[in-house]
Amino acid sequence: MGTARRAGNIMAIVRRKCFISYHHADQDAVNYFVRSFDHEANCFIARGLGEEMSPDIIQSTNTDYVMRRIRERFLRDSTVTIVLIGRCTWARRYVDWEIQSSLRRGEYTTPNGILGIKLSSYDGTFPERFNDNLSSGWPTVDCYARHMEWPSSTQQLVGAIEAAYQRRTTHRHLIVNNRDRMHYNRQC
Repeated sequence: MGTARRAGNIMAIVRRKCFISYHHADQDAVNYFVRSFDHEANCFIARGLGEEMSPDIIQSTNTDYVMRRIRERFLRDSTVTIVLIGRCTWARRYVDWEIQSSLRRGEYTTPNGILGIKLSSYDGTFPERFNDNLSSGWPTVDCYARHMEWPSSTQQLVGAIEAAYQRRTTHRHLIVNNRDRMHYNRQC
């Protein structure tokens, strides 16, 4: 597996820093995901706002300020964004903003890999910006983002995170990020 490094006779998993994007209605599932795969299985390092993550709260009604603080505090040192997708995740503006910021690229900026994980409440609708980076012809037509069902094992999740990490450079030319930022949450 590409995520293991040999140190003497011990194989160690490279734990990628992953920003967790989600709708707060799915908080219990998100907490369980972070506890199970970060705290207990040590297969990634969770970054983001939530009960099982950073206690920092960004209080502001200024959209640009909120996005700048999320980028500075949580996205800047993460390499993969995991979008935990439940029934109404597609309707949340902060999820859209976090995906938009994760896909940002430039001369000195490498985008985050994007991995969507379907929660049990998932109803078949992806956030639009996430969907823009999927191919309707996948797996025959390539794309930037990937999605999966709830991981059946730590190894499966580690492999999916590593694949998203690698796509930051191998597939960055496939990023689609030209959609206007959502201004309001939508009705779910």
